[in-house]
Amino acid sequence: MTCNEKTILGIEKLKERIAQLKKERNAVILAHNYQIPEVQDIADFTGDSLELARKAADQEADVIVFCGVDFMAETAAILSPDKTVLLPAKEANCPMAEMITAGELRVLKERFPEAAVVCYVNTTAEVKAESDICCTSSNALKVVQSLDADQVIFVPDRNLGSYVARFTEKKIMPWEGFCFVHDRIKPEDVKKAQNLHPEAELLVHPECRAEVIDMADHVASTSQMIEHVCRSRKKEFIIGTETGILHRMKKDCPEKLCYPLSSQAICSNMKRTDLMKVYSSLQDLNPRVSVPSDIADRACLSIRRMLEV
Repeated sequence: MTCNEKTILGIEKLKERIAQLKKERNAVILAHNYQIPEVQDIADFTGDSLELARKAADQEADVIVFCGVDFMAETAAILSPDKTVLLPAKEANCPMAEMITAGELRVLKERFPEAAVVCYVNTTAEVKAESDICCTSSNALKVVQSLDADQVIFVPDRNLGSYVARFTEKKIMPWEGFCFVHDRIKPEDVKKAQNLHPEAELLVHPECRAEVIDMADHVASTSQMIEHVCRSRKKEFIIGTETGILHRMKKDCPEKLCYPLSSQAICSNMKRTDLMKVYSSLQDLNPRVSVPSDIADRACLSIRRMLEV
């Protein structure tokens, strides 16, 4: 037996153990589209932030295993306070979420008391608790348009905030945060990819810079990208987001050819979760994620308002 065959056999046995533990714990596994292929393959549900927030709110399982980053598991814990929420890779944080604090947001609210506060779901529970409503990349414009206020404080992603500002008469005041994966994609990356794949359609995430968005055929969240690729009559696509999504696209639309806009578009934090960590998490019911009730109650309001929109 070769080393590769031994590795495959080991992975399959680990998957079987995870499946058994999941049944024993009455657990459900949620995985973001950016997770490594092996983790996506064992998940009960795979999706973007909005899809997974909805799934977390609807689960009847006793245990939610969240394969993503910290703010996602926090959101699940806020929406399901009676459940055990696990984050297999406890060190999987979101750098963008750490670019705005609740204290900084309170200062902004004092400076602009008439403004509504929209926080991207990529924020801490404390920031959500200080916000009027949450949003995701797929519903940000709809959320902003649902508000009565003419001024909107938008935290923390400047690129998503600027993108939303293109389509509304409301005054958007974005915080200077960003996703390092999307923000470092440059126009020269687009030109290089288009030279390699001249017939391909270009899809980019709204967390990208304005000059990259201007070059795109479509701007969409990860799940919107998957839906577009599967429905489109076109055959080839350049995908401008984290490369983990390509595995999901290959599974859902195997007849399509999808190329990464940048091979460097990798979120190391999203890749921290692996099968062994999922197994250990289910076995030990750790690391657990919880949010203090005073913060969770206020944060839940902003998340629920988003889900209602």
